[in-house]
Amino acid sequence: MRMRTSAAVLTGALALTALAVPAAHADGGYGDTGITKVTVNGGKNVVVGTSEVKKFTVSVTAKDNSGIEGADISLHGPGFGFMTGKARCSGSTCTASFTVDPKADLMYSNDYAGTWYVDAWVDAKDGDYIWEEKASSFKFQRASRQTVNASPEPVKKGKTITVTGWLSRANWDDYKYHGYTSQSVKLQFRKKGSSTYTTVKTVKTNNKGDAKTTVKATVDGYWRYSFAGTSTTPAATATGDYVDVK
Repeated sequence: MRMRTSAAVLTGALALTALAVPAAHADGGYGDTGITKVTVNGGKNVVVGTSEVKKFTVSVTAKDNSGIEGADISLHGPGFGFMTGKARCSGSTCTASFTVDPKADLMYSNDYAGTWYVDAWVDAKDGDYIWEEKASSFKFQRASRQTVNASPEPVKKGKTITVTGWLSRANWDDYKYHGYTSQSVKLQFRKKGSSTYTTVKTVKTNNKGDAKTTVKATVDGYWRYSFAGTSTTPAATATGDYVDVK
């Protein structure tokens, strides 16, 4: 049996710091306690912009023949990012709530973006316990935007149109969106009356995050750019820009 020692928490919310992460412990435990499932943000990546507060939960489900007494849940990631939340248990599942305010918690912290891990210590009612460092992982990402503009509109059949766009992502240094450079974006087209986009070509963004290319206009339809995303930045797709071909 172990004596429980909980990390400091901020009223069930967030403790996010650029200071050193607490010393790691090797996975271990005592008795028959086991972690069976970890869910972060309902299975979605945690995406944070420049101003909106982001709230999410982390749930740890465990098993033990005596039942589950409680849990400590913490998160750690790149740049010495660290969060700890107060876990509340119902049955075999313990859930901690986290709140990230970019202007309070992420100042000058672009390097926090990337793969984060869930560390969980679960206590059973009979004194058994289990500790798992990196019990699960998730992506903590800088919000992204993708725009598009196809011109001229309208255009004569067979003539060239120019399709431009801007790929940007949240910058936690100045809380603005900056161009995401040297990224591949797909130029896609959807014919009028169709519901499916097809990829025409792939374009790389320049040193300002701009994408630009030319294509021949043959039929009426919608043009857009689509970005697949990276470990630090989620996917983004522009709303299609309609071009009328005369």
